[in-house]
Amino acid sequence: MAERTDLRTAPPTSAEDDYLHRRTLRRGSAGWLLLTGLGVAYVVSGDFSGWNIGLSKGGFGGLATATALMGVMYACLVFSLAELSAILPTAGGGYGFARRALGTWGGFLTGTAILIEYILAPAAISLFIGDYVESLGLFGLTSGWPVYLACFAIFIGIHLWGVGEALRFSLVVTAIAVAALLVFAVGAFTDFDASRLNDIPVDASALGSSTWLPFGVLGIWAAFPFGMWFFLGVEGVPLAAEEAKDPVRSMPRALAISLSVLVLLAVVTFFAATGAHGSAALKDAGNPLVVALQGDGGPTALSRFVNYAGLAGLVASFFSLIFAGSRQLFALSRAGYLPRFLSLTSRRKSPYLGLLIPGAIGFALAAWSGNGGRMLNVAVFGATISYALMALSHLVLRRREPDLERPYRTPGGVLTSSVAFVLALFALVATFLVDRDAAFIALGVYAIALAYFAFYSRHRLVAHAPEEEFAALAAAEAELARD
Repeated sequence: MAERTDLRTAPPTSAEDDYLHRRTLRRGSAGWLLLTGLGVAYVVSGDFSGWNIGLSKGGFGGLATATALMGVMYACLVFSLAELSAILPTAGGGYGFARRALGTWGGFLTGTAILIEYILAPAAISLFIGDYVESLGLFGLTSGWPVYLACFAIFIGIHLWGVGEALRFSLVVTAIAVAALLVFAVGAFTDFDASRLNDIPVDASALGSSTWLPFGVLGIWAAFPFGMWFFLGVEGVPLAAEEAKDPVRSMPRALAISLSVLVLLAVVTFFAATGAHGSAALKDAGNPLVVALQGDGGPTALSRFVNYAGLAGLVASFFSLIFAGSRQLFALSRAGYLPRFLSLTSRRKSPYLGLLIPGAIGFALAAWSGNGGRMLNVAVFGATISYALMALSHLVLRRREPDLERPYRTPGGVLTSSVAFVLALFALVATFLVDRDAAFIALGVYAIALAYFAFYSRHRLVAHAPEEEFAALAAAEAELARD
């Protein structure tokens, strides 16, 4: 316990100033537009593929219902995070909110869950990029470790260059992917036929089965993780809070606009694709948008364009998720939850070890496993845990600190975050319905991380890290109020 850097009652010293100076991000690098682009970039690859597997779990009606419910969950969560990010605009994002509301254990539980999501997801997407590169015949390359290595090396290099440059690059690639989705929708809707939506054969043995729910009511629940693919990652926008211009105003605005864009893309992509070629044809497709456009024929100019744009969508999500993972690792390390050297920043104010080490882990996982679907399922498991804990943090802070200054207030208040909390728990259970092995792998990783915290790092926290100082201030104010 003696190793704990407890400075809550002591004035700052030069050593403390030096500690934070060597762990400083570039402030004011991102306005609301770049933050909005970041929010869309996290998610946009999910519109091009992956969501369609939910058709094999719940049919069109089951996936549509699951997507609507998950959309409600993300909307409620985003509005809750908008309030929290205006209160605590630090790089810790959800971890920082949970640290304030739920204590050190709650902060670590949330931060670790987020870290699992943002380390596993880029590894999985690098595999999908490799598949796209091979299928498009780019440079004569085949999917394999050289492609994965190139992905991590090139895009981590851009992040090391600087956050402003990185987010501008992400915005451009994301804009290309979004434009392609809209072009796809226009082309696909010309062949739209509503009778194709419910063309999956009905499983008569399933409870409540019908043409709308061919796999019964339980199919809705099993489709939850795939409905999440239209939104998974948008909650990572607050991780850029320390590098944002006027985060109190820009964070809520960026979160709301990015979610609105994602809802629009989800609706048009889902209906256009299934209506153009049928749910049955898309449920197992690796590239559902191209299949929807080509039908039973060969490639067309539009399908080729969408195919290339799908690669842009994967790059946008891969690139932005690397950013999110590095900032979460940076915040946990700076506060002492993880080894402190991981939060050191370069002259360009980039957390270079926070980029390089997760990148090396992601590359190793991609090259060793080769199972992108399994890794994404592990990432989804981590995400659902973090959602429940972040929503709970909003509830606790509203109850425990009702007089806390809130520049932005969540519409609906605790009712909104309560809905997010309940739906997140249902989504967490649904991960076991989809891939039980992935869920248990994630639990194993979680258990190892918690053992590290319980026996080592919780005794070595850095009290003058921003999240710890916020918590210390809250504790001091509560003590004064009691006196």
